[in-house]
Amino acid sequence: MSGPREGSRIAPEPDARVSPPRDPLVIDGGDRACVRLLLELRARIAGLPGGTVIHLIASDPAAPLDLPAWCHLTGHAYLGPVPGPQPTYAMRTVPAPADTDPASPWRRRA
Repeated sequence: MSGPREGSRIAPEPDARVSPPRDPLVIDGGDRACVRLLLELRARIAGLPGGTVIHLIASDPAAPLDLPAWCHLTGHAYLGPVPGPQPTYAMRTVPAPADTDPASPWRRRA
């Protein structure tokens, strides 16, 4: 059970009272390569409430492979490509993603 209880020391979950935004958060990753793209993505979504939908614009040809793998590694949900004029991919954040290495976002933190 999570959340505060009278007389207990259990802290509330960080996102327990924050609702995700209704509209997707659009992040333009441009033509950044995998590592830079994931580093920026990780930084931009840190602290967002669980359930936030992200639309990541990314022209890197490896993005359709890297993003689902990174989501699987961290626990975020990969939702797939978003139709439109630019290559865009959707994901949904989780409240407590797995930590990844600061310099290598494709590796779990040791």
